[in-house]
Amino acid sequence: MAKEVITPSTLEKPVGYSHAIRRGKTLYISGQIAHDVNGKLVGQGDARAQGEQVYQNIKGILESCGGTMQNIVRITTYVTSLAYRPIMVEIRAKHFPKDPPASTFLVVASLAGPAFLVEVDAIAVLD
Repeated sequence: MAKEVITPSTLEKPVGYSHAIRRGKTLYISGQIAHDVNGKLVGQGDARAQGEQVYQNIKGILESCGGTMQNIVRITTYVTSLAYRPIMVEIRAKHFPKDPPASTFLVVASLAGPAFLVEVDAIAVLD
């Protein structure tokens, strides 16, 4: 079974990685940051705005493969401050109102750039 590289038109073109890889019914979504389609940071200094953009990016990847947020079986959330936990819990609950996926939440010293406050990766199983 070959792997399929997923590069949705709703996201900036990645350099050195793939936004997602599909192999069979499983979709592995790379850590998403708060970049818009033009590669501009959404929500400078604002964890809520960044979290919302991250989830929109994930949703766009899923939709480009015919999936929805309900296809996600596992997520990992990375934040640069424990103070962002309530914000991310609220955002996650909005996107997973019932039967939420398995989840890990990590506070890290830094993400790929100093302006990034939130990153989320995911695994989905498509129907």
